Amino acid sequence: MSMRFHRSYRGNVKAVILDWAGTTVDFGSCAPAGGFVETFRKKGIEVSFSQAREPMGLDKKMHIRTLLEMPAISTQWQKRFGQAWTEATVDELYKDFIPMQLACLKDYSDLIPGTLEATREFRQMGLKIGTTTGYNRDMIGIVASEAKKKGFEPDAVVCSSDVIAGRPHPWMALEAAHRLQVHPLESIVKIGDTIADIEEGLNAGMWTIGLAKTGNELGLSEAEMKKVPPAELTKLLQKAYQRFYQAGAHYVVDGISDTISAIAEINQKLSFGEKP
Repeated sequence: MSMRFHRSYRGNVKAVILDWAGTTVDFGSCAPAGGFVETFRKKGIEVSFSQAREPMGLDKKMHIRTLLEMPAISTQWQKRFGQAWTEATVDELYKDFIPMQLACLKDYSDLIPGTLEATREFRQMGLKIGTTTGYNRDMIGIVASEAKKKGFEPDAVVCSSDVIAGRPHPWMALEAAHRLQVHPLESIVKIGDTIADIEEGLNAGMWTIGLAKTGNELGLSEAEMKKVPPAELTKLLQKAYQRFYQAGAHYVVDGISDTISAIAEINQKLSFGEKP
């Protein structure tokens, strides 16, 4: 009779890996979207906020490349400059994007309501807290410094420029796990407000929770959201929930303050030997 050994982790969640803009700071993830719109506008190319948000969560240079690949934008570029965009175009736009993004980040570093309370709960649960982001090191340095002044200081901060490739690849999440010294991977929960966050967590073999209300999927600042009629807001949130679940998210909640119950359910699943 042949025998096969099978290991099964039955412990609790050990760590969470959070995104920044739209998850812990910058309600609505407004800073990145506005930066992309303005970068293209200065070249005479119109990019809507909806288009700018589609690749959100990616490394910023990859984000620009993805925008240029959109037919509506690439056609504009061809007509305006008489030739197709190239990798040199990506580099040029990224170079223009950086100072504009750096200049506005302090203004978009307010903590999302519930962040401090949720992270306090995480600590009480014995969880380590890591973060990943599409910002580069200079950008996240500003955001993390401002967040620290307001009481939020994670155990590890990994940005896209720290690894060979950012989202949707798993390398940032895996590097965060490495820095946190946490394993197995099924004991970690990746939490974020973009589809790329979910893909990053899934590719890393982690549980994932999508945040539908406070970040990129809804795409509204807190003040803007309060002006939306309740019935319309419900429809927008339903669409966001659906997009996250279609992307493979294990759980979808409104915001970071709602993740505690989801983590409790994950703990129960882990006790039965379930994996992401």
